[in-house]
Amino acid sequence: MSTPSLYAPREPIFPRRVSGTFRRLKWWILALTLGIYYITPWLRWDRGPGMPDQAVLVDLANRRFYFFWIEIWPHEFYFVAGLLIMAGLGLFLFTSALGRVWCGYTCPQTVWTDLFILVERWIEGDRNARVRLHNAKWSAHKAWLRSVKWTVWLAIALATGGAWVFYFTDAPALLGNLLNGTAHPAAYITIAILTATTFVFGGFMREQVCIYMCPWPRIQSAMMDPDTLTVAYRDWRGEPRGKGKRTDPNVPNTHVPDLAQALHAGTDPVATKGDCIDCMACVNVCPMGIDIRDGQQMECITCALCIDACDDVMDRIGKPRGLIDYMALTDEPRERAGLPPRPIWQHILRPRTIVYTLLWSAIGVGLVYALFIRSPIELTVSPVRNPTYVVQSDGAIRNIYDVRLRNKSLSEAEFRLSLTADTVLRIDLEGNADRDVIVTVPADTSLTQRVYVTARASDPAATAHDTALRFWVEDASTGDRASQATTFNGRVQ
Repeated sequence: MSTPSLYAPREPIFPRRVSGTFRRLKWWILALTLGIYYITPWLRWDRGPGMPDQAVLVDLANRRFYFFWIEIWPHEFYFVAGLLIMAGLGLFLFTSALGRVWCGYTCPQTVWTDLFILVERWIEGDRNARVRLHNAKWSAHKAWLRSVKWTVWLAIALATGGAWVFYFTDAPALLGNLLNGTAHPAAYITIAILTATTFVFGGFMREQVCIYMCPWPRIQSAMMDPDTLTVAYRDWRGEPRGKGKRTDPNVPNTHVPDLAQALHAGTDPVATKGDCIDCMACVNVCPMGIDIRDGQQMECITCALCIDACDDVMDRIGKPRGLIDYMALTDEPRERAGLPPRPIWQHILRPRTIVYTLLWSAIGVGLVYALFIRSPIELTVSPVRNPTYVVQSDGAIRNIYDVRLRNKSLSEAEFRLSLTADTVLRIDLEGNADRDVIVTVPADTSLTQRVYVTARASDPAATAHDTALRFWVEDASTGDRASQATTFNGRVQ
């Protein structure tokens, strides 16, 4: 006797075409997000001679991130970290207010799956045609349709993988190298991996990625509460379900449970049924293959396509819209009692969402402020500790420092070095016999200059344990200045 399997094979889902407010919104978001993703690497931005002209570029080789007029250096990674924190807080905010709207509208898995389903519908037909084709035996016609569909999917996946690598180097140059076979192997490997994952995830795994691979369905419960607006079914209005044409929206729903009771009571059976006619339209359009009438479920991505499908049916049978709708659990007792739901703003503006909004705004304002107060020049001072100091032939004490100068401007600049201290100290630059303290730094470059600071044997700093000093750097043409504090180590007697 064979042991029964504990695992069930995947049941393929064939969402039916639907039209309505939320479906149009999803189409607009799909077009916008895909347009941004595919087009952005090809946008140009003039930064001057010798600088990359790609508007958005993650230049790993030179450790730079360019976003139009903004340039982020490696030591300024806090800008990237701040943006990631803002993205997380934004996700918390929208989830607490509107449920899994990120999953239903803007998640890459959802966007590309929608695109793949659209291609599938164009080639194989709507739901019924795709179901028949799936159940049909393999034939020349079926093989032809599948081959065409998979070819288009593969082209989309290839464009997706290719667009990603364009963000990391000059897009036109990389495209030419890819076509003539001279690109770096890392580019081909990255494109191959992203092409494969897009093709498999968007074409074949679809809802399985959301259910089994993505952790967000398990985490979202911590962001939601009974005031969160989610897609739900008004069972007090829709039950008991049953077939029958409802044409009068004013017919009362007495909720007689079944046909026998209705006949015994002498009531029109149609008038005793709820608004739900059990047409399965909400199930047939769901990309996750669930029945929203069963209540809230982890698989639901809040895409609201079931709302569009149900509203269309309600229009045709002469019943009010909203049998399936965005609603909060706290409104259920009110609506069951015949009272109107609370305004949407009362659900959205609550302590949790207000806190998320304030935190998100504070980080955003802080990043913008930090961005605009950045100096075009910076310096980093690193004392050389081996040895800590050097005793000169005349008894003078010398300390050695590595001063790293950053020229963030788009033109070459001359930087004048100086120092301030409570005692007399002399500054010299390595390699400058004429004791010139001006250093030329190329555009958008960091340069390390070794600096000597000397105290005469008679100066207090020569015999003190340490003396505070501050290095200054000044742009000779603009007057911009920057400084950093450090210490001078003397020869303790």
